[in-house]
Order: sequence, then structure tokens, then C-alpha cells
Amino acid sequence: MDKNEFKFLVDSSSDVPKFRQLIESVNNAISDKRLNVGDHLPSVNKVCNEYKLSRDTVFKAYTLLKEQGVIQSVPNKGYFIAKEIRRVFLFLDTFKAYKEVLYDSFFKNLPDNVIADVHFHHYNPGVFRKQIEESIGKYAKYVVMPFDHPSMEDSLRLLPEEKLLLIDWKIYDTPTSNVLYQDFGQPINDELKKAMNRIRKYKKLTFVYPEFTNHPYDSVDYFLRFCRKHKINCEVIDDSSHFEIEKGVGYISVSDRILGIFLEQTREKGLEPGEDVGFISYNETPMKKFIYKGITVLSTDFKQMGMKAAEFVAHDAPMRLCIPTHLKLRESF
Repeated sequence: MDKNEFKFLVDSSSDVPKFRQLIESVNNAISDKRLNVGDHLPSVNKVCNEYKLSRDTVFKAYTLLKEQGVIQSVPNKGYFIAKEIRRVFLFLDTFKAYKEVLYDSFFKNLPDNVIADVHFHHYNPGVFRKQIEESIGKYAKYVVMPFDHPSMEDSLRLLPEEKLLLIDWKIYDTPTSNVLYQDFGQPINDELKKAMNRIRKYKKLTFVYPEFTNHPYDSVDYFLRFCRKHKINCEVIDDSSHFEIEKGVGYISVSDRILGIFLEQTREKGLEPGEDVGFISYNETPMKKFIYKGITVLSTDFKQMGMKAAEFVAHDAPMRLCIPTHLKLRESF
């Protein structure tokens, strides 16, 4: 590239500091392949004169880019692009313990030349829309965890489909969407069948689906189908405000808050988990195998999900993949 060809994007009315705008201009140009390894950047003096910026501002931007390994300086020749940088938009719902597993796996498997910006929407459609709008055109890839809301489809349409990966929940996808998901329904049937001997020792199976959860209701639907098919006495609790455990009942819940209440009440009532009462918890975390002799979990592999999401970022190939969900039997059930 001729040294005069690259143009910085500097908005004097923006709240973003000028040196940061210069850095973003370079990173975005590399992500979009408008700048390639070996390309020459304008000199500090040229940028100062053309964009009416102070020497300190431009020098600060170039120095930070050098520290990041993005550019290098050659005496008497100027500044050159040293490596290809790709910026990625990672958009999660919340930062729970099991999401931390996904997050860590994603970052550990990213190529060295990828910078990921992490954002959280907390199931707020307004926040979701605003973050999506502000991200348009800034990233090489978008890894987004959607949720069920009428505005979701329109918001997702703002992003280029070939650069977008929907993760965790297969919702609002199209036949050509990239999607990396878990099945919240069928594994309830398939995996609980493997624990039938343990299930039969309980007089009732209760699914606690608290009012504050955003977990897909598919899990409850398939739970009820499973219980009807196998003639198991069952119940669904959707108001957890007066949740009280009962001896002889096995519980399933999508909430770690309910797990905490369950363990507290077993201690208060002198009941032994896995003997007097049972508990199956959704979503594996590093600690659940150690809590109270081990908590039985029904979970997808979030480590694999993070690894595959990083694979999508690293390669320009479509992805449609379901990460299996498995039951891990431990002492709590």
C-alpha cells in the first residue's frame, strides 16, 4: 500500500480520545484487510498536519500500537504494520460460573492476533440493541448469545450473517446462520433414562423452574413428557418464594440459587442428599463436583463450546454445531 493511501478516521465531536481513535482506525483497517503486514503508515508529522492533532497525541497512539506488536518502526523509514490483528465482539448474557468456563476456553483458544472485546446484555433488549448498533463495522467476527425477545430478530439482522455466530441457544437463527448451541429439550429424556434406577427410589420428581430464570422452558416441557412416558409422579414449581424440600423427593433445577436453598434446608432438616432427597443441577461448574460429596449435573460442555467459538473466529468457515448435553451422576441424586 502506498503510504498516502491509508486514511485515519478521526471524529472531533466524539467522546473517544483522539489517540484511541487513531488506534481503532489502524486495528479496524487490519481487520478489514485494508492494511496488511508490511504496509507503511503515515509519519507522525503527516498525521499531525492532516488531522490537526498534537504530536503527543499521534506519538502516543503509535507507541501503544508498537507495545501491542501491531506496528514496528524502522529508523529513517517510518512505521509499518507488523502483524495482522482481528478484533472480535463477544456478547454474553451474564457472567455466571459456568459462563466463566466458556469465557476462559474461548480466550485460551484464540489465535495470538485476535483481540476480543467482551460485553454483557443482562437480558435487556435495549442494552442488546445499543451494543449491537455500536459494534457495526468494527469487528471481523461477532459471537453473540441471544435470548427470547420480540426485538431480537431485528437486532441480529443488523450484523452480517457470515460474520455472526449465535451461541448457546438455537433461537432466531435461519437455515444459513452460524450457530453453536446446546439442546435444552431432548437430552432431558435421553439422559434421565440413564438414571432410571436412581429416579425410581424417589416418590416424586420435582422440576424447580424459578420465576427469575431465563432458562428456556423447553427443559420443563421435555421433563413433563419424560415423566408421563415413564409414569413418574412429577411436579413443576414456578414460584420459588416458598420452596421447601420434602423427604423422598428428587429435585431438578436450572438455578444455583435453588441449589443453595436445597443444601441449606437439608442441613436444617437433617436430610441426606442422595438418600433422603435428591438434586440434579443444570450447568456444570468447576466447584459442583466438590460441593457436598458432589452435585449431579445435567450440562453441556461449556469448555468445548468456548473452544469451538474460538475456532469460528480463527477460520472463515460456516458453523452449525450442537454441543451434546450429558448427565454426570454424583452423590446428590
